[in-house]
Amino acid sequence: MTAPRFDFRISATDGKARAGVIRMKRGDIRTPAFMPVGTAATVKAMKPADVRATGADIILGNTYHLMLRPGAERMDRLGGLHSFMGWDRPILTDSGGYQVMSLASLRKITEEGVRFASHIDGSRHMLTPERSMEIQRLLGSDIVMAFDECPAHGVAREVAERSMEMSMRWAKRSRDAFDAGGDHAGRAALFGIQQGSLDRDLRQRSAEALQDIGFDGYAIGGLAVGEGQEAMFATLDFAPDQLPFDRPRYLMGVGKPDDLVGAVERGVDMFDCVLPTRSGRNGQAFTWDGPVNIRNAKYAEDLSPLDPASPAGQWSKAYLHHLVKAGEMLGAMLMTEHNLWFYQQLMAAMRAAIAEGIFADFAADFRARYKKAS
Repeated sequence: MTAPRFDFRISATDGKARAGVIRMKRGDIRTPAFMPVGTAATVKAMKPADVRATGADIILGNTYHLMLRPGAERMDRLGGLHSFMGWDRPILTDSGGYQVMSLASLRKITEEGVRFASHIDGSRHMLTPERSMEIQRLLGSDIVMAFDECPAHGVAREVAERSMEMSMRWAKRSRDAFDAGGDHAGRAALFGIQQGSLDRDLRQRSAEALQDIGFDGYAIGGLAVGEGQEAMFATLDFAPDQLPFDRPRYLMGVGKPDDLVGAVERGVDMFDCVLPTRSGRNGQAFTWDGPVNIRNAKYAEDLSPLDPASPAGQWSKAYLHHLVKAGEMLGAMLMTEHNLWFYQQLMAAMRAAIAEGIFADFAADFRARYKKAS
């Protein structure tokens, strides 16, 4: 049977936690899912086959970075993002909105979109809902994100309200432009993004507006922007429930391992974050016993591995310590591979715990073991 464009099935629930699968033409995505971030057509320090070997079913590509370099039209001429980077499974592309807000300079936001100067060379660009959909089509994205504005943490309620309302208008324009995308619209899925800061009422209004438009999946945006874990979890106590039960829920830009467990506990299905790759390049490894700063002098003669089952398990902490302290490329590669493997092991363990109906016990055991520093 031919794989569908997009089909999400929940196979088990345990409390609010859900396990399931998203079926797409390029392959299945097991949920809860963590998507390694391939910002510039590469998951840094990793070959695509090695990313897949860690257990990843899907990766994320970045619209903002790829539109600037090498360029969306060039990417299309080269056959699209999948063949360009050698990844034949699903790719989700973000809309570019968050990076415009966080990286670009001299930006001006209007109802039309965002005019900005590139952080690379200062060249001027205009990103609108229509252009974001066009870029993601040229990249060949499997899951396309609607264009939105992500306000900074701590803005006044009226500012968050105006931003959310504009994002909902942009969501409708994104839907219309996506649907006009010809063959790509028949192959790809479109996700809307809930906004509203930490405000329950604003998020409810956002969720209702998105559902009136209609999307294949729904993301929770505007979190992990400095509010802290307690405030994020307080928002996740209600935000996922405001979204359709039978569609995937994607928490954007999250997070630390304990963030993932707490979010799954609250009904989230999909995640992405640069943390495992960025931390790996900078000498931090994630383990069941908490994060390990391999630069710490106590590991200089530690012959034990980070985890015997890890892809880096044949090497000692002492060797990894040496590589990272010496600035050797292999250190970044092994630490990154370990971290991506650990994140996928965590997702697999959560899927199994949900299926077995023991997720509350799993989460409690995880938190009891996972330390904040080591």
